[in-house]
Amino acid sequence: MKIKMISVDKTTYIKALEARVKKCKRCSLAFTRNNPVIGEGNLNARLMFIGEAPGEQEDLQGRPFVGKSGQLLTRIIQAMGLSREEVYIANILKCRPPGNRDPYPQEIENCLPYLFFQMELIRPEILVLLGRIAGIALFGTQFSITRMHGQLLYFRGIKVIPSFHPAYLLLNPRAKKLAWEDMKNVLKQLNLPIPDKQ
Repeated sequence: MKIKMISVDKTTYIKALEARVKKCKRCSLAFTRNNPVIGEGNLNARLMFIGEAPGEQEDLQGRPFVGKSGQLLTRIIQAMGLSREEVYIANILKCRPPGNRDPYPQEIENCLPYLFFQMELIRPEILVLLGRIAGIALFGTQFSITRMHGQLLYFRGIKVIPSFHPAYLLLNPRAKKLAWEDMKNVLKQLNLPIPDKQ
């Protein structure tokens, strides 16, 4: 996807991306979704969270991470001493897969240019990949969240720290301690203070 970047407010570019995604017919998800979910947050964020795909609540509201997983993500962000307004939150897919199934490889391939555009526009210092699918989308099928969570990786010159998806943490509360260690690494990379876990 080519959108020539000139000196214009970032909001203009995000609105252009939203219009393009609303018209997108690259795959069948365009015909089963209620609302595309582009992303939201600070367009100058130092930190960008990337999840898998919209769920039911996200599809209904057109906003990322607003269901139970989103509520947990918000608490994680707050425990880091930040707010949702200070970060940017997006997904690999912009449309909900039916029944919340895993995205198909072709769907990921179709949506990645939109995510790459967001990354180029926002230029975060760190990407936090939430879960296995986000990791596979950027690093390929050899990616393993259990082996690679918390590690410092690089993608297109941007620091990347993978961690567990909030939905996984809701099902496996013991992994929350590991996820918090991952978030502490994120804060360290951003040279931000590490608050006591809340």
